[in-house]
Amino acid sequence: MFSGFLTTIVFLPAAAALVVAMLRREQHIRWFAIGATVVELVLTVVLFLAYDRTEGGVQFIDRIGQWIPIAGFRAEYLLGVDGLSLPLVLLTGLLGAAAAFASWRISVRVKEYFIWLLILQTAVTGVFVSLDFLLFFIFWEIELLPMYFLISIWGSGRPQYSALKFVIFTLTGSAFMLVGILALYLTADINTFAMVSIPEAGIVGIPELIPGARLLLPAGLIFAFLFIAFAVKLPLWPLHNWLPDAHTDAPTAVSVMLAGVLLKMGGYGLLRVAVGMFQESPGFQIDQVAWLLAALAAVSVLYGAVLTLRQTDLKRLIAYSSVSHMGYVVLGVSSIVAVADVGTGGLNGAAMQLFTHGVITGLLFLLVGMAYERTHTRYIPDLGGLAGKMPFIATGFLLAGLASLGLPGLGGFVAEIMVFLGTFPVWGWATVLGAFGVVLAAGYILWMVQRVFFGPPRQHLGHLHDAHWVDMIPVVGLAIPIVLIGIYPGWLVDVFKMGIEATLR
Repeated sequence: MFSGFLTTIVFLPAAAALVVAMLRREQHIRWFAIGATVVELVLTVVLFLAYDRTEGGVQFIDRIGQWIPIAGFRAEYLLGVDGLSLPLVLLTGLLGAAAAFASWRISVRVKEYFIWLLILQTAVTGVFVSLDFLLFFIFWEIELLPMYFLISIWGSGRPQYSALKFVIFTLTGSAFMLVGILALYLTADINTFAMVSIPEAGIVGIPELIPGARLLLPAGLIFAFLFIAFAVKLPLWPLHNWLPDAHTDAPTAVSVMLAGVLLKMGGYGLLRVAVGMFQESPGFQIDQVAWLLAALAAVSVLYGAVLTLRQTDLKRLIAYSSVSHMGYVVLGVSSIVAVADVGTGGLNGAAMQLFTHGVITGLLFLLVGMAYERTHTRYIPDLGGLAGKMPFIATGFLLAGLASLGLPGLGGFVAEIMVFLGTFPVWGWATVLGAFGVVLAAGYILWMVQRVFFGPPRQHLGHLHDAHWVDMIPVVGLAIPIVLIGIYPGWLVDVFKMGIEATLR
């Protein structure tokens, strides 16, 4: 069983990186890399449209049997998409193209930069389509290398410190994940890395085997190990400390990818693994810690929002807002404790938050980068009146800001209201606290937009020009799904719903 379509989508950016390595002229490198990401985006759109929603389940399977030559080692090259991963593959294609367009002015070590950016896209896409736990882990780790070099070489401020901090936090979480994976695999009753069951391919996955297994380690401990890895990447309070530094010092395109898709790897892991594998595990079910997830989510939402109010650096402000908004993902996951009574709305909202936050925050970082290129500062008190000089950038920023604070009619509102409605019947206190985070979000977003784009113009900034036509392409590309989801969310909600319901079986 090998369609080849997903393999092409995963490794096209890596293949483009090999071609980039052979090109010499910087202009050719830039436009070839941008062209490759556009082709990748087209392929992900085709994949999204071609997915059979009447059939559901895992589709476009690429499977090669034992690919590691060790006797009895049942690791497979197994790729596939379902309703949970399909939108995130589309998100990766969209933000990968946006990041490439955002990099067209890069002038330092251009070849190396685009090679690492393309490898990063392959790694992230691989995470979302891998259905073998070991392969999932390998792609999860590959992502570290390009991120480290992209931040440490092309970043600003303290790039090496921030890049190393990112690697240390993520590697620590990955060590916990590896222990959890091995504990599952070495259990005599499991002995497989398959993350899902695929009946038509004869694959029986870990979720189906774990209820009757005598686990090597207690199920609660394995869950804790995996949860730590996903919480670091999400990031969830108190494991968030690496994120503001990484965002502040990363180049614009890397911030787009970091906020847009790398954080979503943690949320995807929670839904695919924590929810999918620990509903009926022996001696432990995720229901038992749902109250803890709700509490951590509420703290993360409020803590991130309060710290966001204090920020004077535009990128740092958006970074802390991501800590707050990712708390809604965990809040939605906590509703699993009563999913039989209240339905899957909270979990669907958590999945939607992954997508909507990806495009909204990706757009915000993209526009902050454009403003910084023109003003050479991200210090909010030094900015003002930019709307009159950069109307396109100001309009895009206002749209993304309003979506971020949850304005009805835009994408952010859809995800958050689904989380609140799905979680309130279960954890009313946590939902109320989380909803207060929306009030704080309105405060810091509107206050920031007013100070930066409106009010009296700063004379010391001099003449400023608006976005170039190349800059406008990714802005429009990210604005479209924000508006589409706000007007008609069903096209995406229905897909996520299929994936969530299959995960809960």
